[in-house]
Amino acid sequence: MPKTLVQRIVFTIIMATLMVYGMIVYNVALNTGGVSNQTFLLALHELPIMLPIAFVLEFFVVEKLAARLAFSFMRPTDRPQFITYAMSMMIVCIMCPVMSLIATLLFKEPSFGTWVHTFGCNFPMAFFWQLFYCGPLSRLIFRTLLKKQLEKEAQPVQ
Repeated sequence: MPKTLVQRIVFTIIMATLMVYGMIVYNVALNTGGVSNQTFLLALHELPIMLPIAFVLEFFVVEKLAARLAFSFMRPTDRPQFITYAMSMMIVCIMCPVMSLIATLLFKEPSFGTWVHTFGCNFPMAFFWQLFYCGPLSRLIFRTLLKKQLEKEAQPVQ
């Protein structure tokens, strides 16, 4: 997992891009009544708006808060994959209502009811998308892109 500032930036860009695009596709499909080839193209229109918002929120606010929440029930000595799962779950628990609020304000008729409905529809998808697809794929892409750098860091200093 990311250890340096540059690695954190790269990882957050990968994760935010996959997560945001997937959730936009899902919401476009909900709004249009299904998934078609057009759904994936329509989702690209919102991506330049929502991606920077998600990146800034995740990188500067949510990551630290999610770590505090995750370590309120996890210990640093717990298995690393369980810590990763806990962090992922806490990030979804924070990001989903916030991003649903932002999407409601930007793309829908803003009201408390609309936000609650959007959040309620998005949360199950965001949870499973993150835990089973987006998170593992992001970590695979990150490890693949930075393989040589990560291997060099893992070698013992002589």
